[in-house]
Amino acid sequence: MIRSKRVWPRIVAHADMDAFYAAIEQLDDPVLRGRPVLVGPPSSRGVVLTASYEARPYGVGSAMPMARARRMCPNAVIVPPRFDRYQEVSKTIMEVFSNFSPDVEALSLDEAFLEMTGSEQLFGDPESMGRRLKGAIRDATGGLTASVGLSATKYVAKVASACKKPDGLTVVPPEVAKAWLAPLPVSRLWGAGPKTQASLHHLGLHTIGDVARADPRFLSAMLGSAGSHFHTLAQAEDPRPVIGRQSSKSVGSEHTLDQDVREKADIKLHLRRSAEAIGRRLRKRNCLAFGVGLKLKTTDFQIVTRQHRLNEPTDFAEALYSVGVYLLDHVDHSGPFRLVGMVAYDLVAIDDLVQLELFATPARRRRLEVAIDQLAERFGANVVWCANDPNKPAEIRLAPTLDFLDDCTFD
Repeated sequence: MIRSKRVWPRIVAHADMDAFYAAIEQLDDPVLRGRPVLVGPPSSRGVVLTASYEARPYGVGSAMPMARARRMCPNAVIVPPRFDRYQEVSKTIMEVFSNFSPDVEALSLDEAFLEMTGSEQLFGDPESMGRRLKGAIRDATGGLTASVGLSATKYVAKVASACKKPDGLTVVPPEVAKAWLAPLPVSRLWGAGPKTQASLHHLGLHTIGDVARADPRFLSAMLGSAGSHFHTLAQAEDPRPVIGRQSSKSVGSEHTLDQDVREKADIKLHLRRSAEAIGRRLRKRNCLAFGVGLKLKTTDFQIVTRQHRLNEPTDFAEALYSVGVYLLDHVDHSGPFRLVGMVAYDLVAIDDLVQLELFATPARRRRLEVAIDQLAERFGANVVWCANDPNKPAEIRLAPTLDFLDDCTFD
């Protein structure tokens, strides 16, 4: 542990839950504790959402095809995801974060930045802050662990939180942050994906220290604006503030299928399911969407997307579905497809808009959909069907996975 007795000009914490989905399953079912657990669809068609730490020595990781993961770890227990439960625990975690700071920037269900500047008198030095934060999470959740990093910038804090997983605590004082980053690989640069890493390696840059020592003009010439961005991060500089109470930018729903689909009628069936799920979530959050997107994944894992911006925002399932069908008509790929999904983006709170007319057709339609939402919440999603919604063909089945809220990333 790197220690500092100095009072820093700024303190940022990054907390990241350990194997979040798998840890919740092990918490709720003691039989799973100590065993390799893969959270994802039992179908070989899906992907691993989270692998427990007992499974990771086998080389299994998030976003890996389930069929491959099962071959690499044949003794793993496959557990279907329970997103309602994960969101419930996430709410508890976010409440803990809010007890430590008024400025909490959630990145996903299970990780967030906390602005801790000026809170030394409440929680002690940065190391004490981290220990108290970890303890509060463990107490509030009944035993879940988080890895926490603290430094003077968001970037260094995020890198620090990943250093000693699981259940880690890493404190990096600002005066040593650049030297601390230097020996780390360029894969630790925030935003450097596999292609960018390959480009950096081609330039002879393998560590963050290599990037820090490089001429920023050379990096900009070779990598464009990303070059100067990475050079700044490599200096341990990151002026971005912690943006508290940031609302989600999008709400999505996508389904990995047990069988590939090619016909538009079959694809439309799944678009309707996604539109209904997205509409329910928008209404639950009292949000409307100005944009609608379509996402298809081919059998060879190519991603096909289309987007359309609306003149007026909506949370109506039928309106979302209609835009999805419109976007599908503008897809020139013939398939087949293994995943079908939609996303609503550019969200705005209903309270920020002019109130809907009480007796207008959209308002009546919205009251109807809210009533259906209440029935579905009480009795199940399939208790009410629209008259124009055809029954799902028996030969087309959904894998029980990849129905995400707020663009949740893999854990």
